[in-house]
Amino acid sequence: MDAVERGFGASADYGQSVKTFTLTDLAEQRRYSPPDILHVERKVILGAPEFKSISTSYVERQNLTMRMHMRRLTRLTNAFSKKLDSFKAAVALHFAYYNFVRMHKTLRMTPAIAGGVAATIWSVDDLIEAA
Repeated sequence: MDAVERGFGASADYGQSVKTFTLTDLAEQRRYSPPDILHVERKVILGAPEFKSISTSYVERQNLTMRMHMRRLTRLTNAFSKKLDSFKAAVALHFAYYNFVRMHKTLRMTPAIAGGVAATIWSVDDLIEAA
């Protein structure tokens, strides 16, 4: 919780979803198949998040998007960062592109426009110029 407060302040809305999985015979399970979920407990940690919105789906979708856009985050890859600064630059470039250049189907605009940070969709040239 301290990390959330340091990163976002005391006004952040933060909840936790704890999943309890069933015990299964590991021998019959496929290699990447997850076990069945027995119970999901949601609780408010900080602020006043919408209870129905406390879910791992949002962060899992973000993780998948990052892995698909940045090959250095995929499993079994040789496209890794040798230096921490190179990794930080790759992550910053991904989020700048994600927020200012990439049109989001659900929003029908970029997140930067939806948040009032930008007035128009940026081109890659605009992104490079801003850097």
